[in-house]
Amino acid sequence: MRHGKKDNHLGRTHSHREAMLQNLATSLIMHKRIETTVAKAKELRKFVEPILTKAKDDTFQNRRVVFQSLHNKETIKELFGAVADKIASRPGGYTRIIKLGNRLGDNADTCLIELVDFNELLVAAVAEKAAAATKTRRSRRGAGAGTRQAAASTEVPSAEVVEEAAPAVEATEVEEAPAASTTSSDDLTKIEGIGPKIAELLNNAGITTFAQLADAQDETVQQVLTEAGPRFNVHDATTWNEQAALARDGKWDELAELQDRLKGGKEAEE
Repeated sequence: MRHGKKDNHLGRTHSHREAMLQNLATSLIMHKRIETTVAKAKELRKFVEPILTKAKDDTFQNRRVVFQSLHNKETIKELFGAVADKIASRPGGYTRIIKLGNRLGDNADTCLIELVDFNELLVAAVAEKAAAATKTRRSRRGAGAGTRQAAASTEVPSAEVVEEAAPAVEATEVEEAPAASTTSSDDLTKIEGIGPKIAELLNNAGITTFAQLADAQDETVQQVLTEAGPRFNVHDATTWNEQAALARDGKWDELAELQDRLKGGKEAEE
């Protein structure tokens, strides 16, 4: 008997079921929305939501644990990058199931399963509804005196005030003009071994471009990681300047070949 056993085996062996859920989770993370049956979607939700929770804390151990479940480097990059940034403020419930009805052929109950924060239409609709709910209706009683008083207090300022305010605007524009010429930064997360949080640490330390990372000493980068705490000190930064030099020179094919040989930012053992 199956008393108390809530998992749906989906008519598959354990290994077949695990492989199927890995593929479904990979597709969901990469495409943010997939169509499948309701039974598979419910099992996928139980499989992928703990993974999404771990992705919110970008540590070396969490990356290893998640990689054991997904077995795909590109999925790990997307998960700990764009997806983790989107769901950072959500305490749970990262997925939504939308039923589509029965499909032709086998009459299976189908649905869409999607990541909640990536449905821009529904997110905008919820925000608009929340903004409309915050508006309050005010009574029009006694509006006569109040309206006249408000009108008196909002009279057009005199010409002298306008003439005095004009030079201040010009001075502000002259002072703020140089601030527009800022150097653009590169996406350091394209370097194998650097996640969004490490990239933020490097940016705070003044390393914002591939050229700066390529010229930085290994001791300097390791010092930044050490000061950030023990969770970042475990990363090996010995190949980051080599990867950054290839990215700086636009040698993306050579960078991809190098990253295929790397595991966690260091040379993988044969």
